[in-house]
Amino acid sequence: MRVVFMGTPDFAVPSLRLLVERHDVTLALTRPDAVRGRGKRLEPSAVKAAALELGVPVIETNKITPEVLDRIRAETPDVICVAAYGCILPDEVLDVARLGCVNVHGSPLPRWRGAAPIQRGVLEGDDEVGVSIMRVVHDLDAGAYCRQATIAVGQKTCTQLMSEVAQLGADELLAALGQMEAGEARWVEQDESQVTYAKKISKAEMRLDPADDVAKNARRIQASTDAAPARLKVGERGVRVLLATVSSEPLGAGRALVRKGRVFLGCADGSLELLRVKPDGKKEMDASAWAQGLHADGLTWGRL
Repeated sequence: MRVVFMGTPDFAVPSLRLLVERHDVTLALTRPDAVRGRGKRLEPSAVKAAALELGVPVIETNKITPEVLDRIRAETPDVICVAAYGCILPDEVLDVARLGCVNVHGSPLPRWRGAAPIQRGVLEGDDEVGVSIMRVVHDLDAGAYCRQATIAVGQKTCTQLMSEVAQLGADELLAALGQMEAGEARWVEQDESQVTYAKKISKAEMRLDPADDVAKNARRIQASTDAAPARLKVGERGVRVLLATVSSEPLGAGRALVRKGRVFLGCADGSLELLRVKPDGKKEMDASAWAQGLHADGLTWGRL
């Protein structure tokens, strides 16, 4: 099949790569180069970098202009595939390809329509996260889906889950295209009574808080990403928590304890043990290494 692909971040790359292996991807659309990470330099999107490596022509755009729409039409695609493109598609795009426009959405719809489905699932304590292959329609993530798959959250970090769901989405997309081409895809309309929305994660809601219970703080750490990290302060020192576990150490809320190279934080109903951290201005490290620079007596912690 001739495919036009639209995507931007790392999440979209497995789908692009698998499509290039099995189909004729004639064009990739992605958001323009932007300042990413700490380098303060313009960097290409993950999809642009992968597309150039794979020899796929690229259009960088934040908007489907009439000129971009004409280019898409000129490709005469059989299908348009979208994965975390980050731009609103006008209705005119949806009818360009004979098989329509399908999206790799990172949740088991109708739960978690919107921008941050995997992170929201982790923050809310969902047992599973997953992916849906859905038709793109006018309303946000409201189209019928033809395939879904899930994975258990367990103790995996959000970064690990996003990587696994991205690969799962690529596999499901390929299977969906085969069913669509054969006329065997079964489309399921979403149950509107079960819809939830996954708004973008703010940095403020990821700040650890000693007034909250252990489970809520632990989920913040598990859901942490570079864009929205789980942070706190010990004394006056800011630190990002990358990995932690629930502890049985009896400790009052807001108290911090350093014992034999281990760091514990008291929450409203128990405590956490920090395992890996990134102090402000330093590289990430094991909590045992960070503990060597902490004064063990009278430590407190709080929201940053």
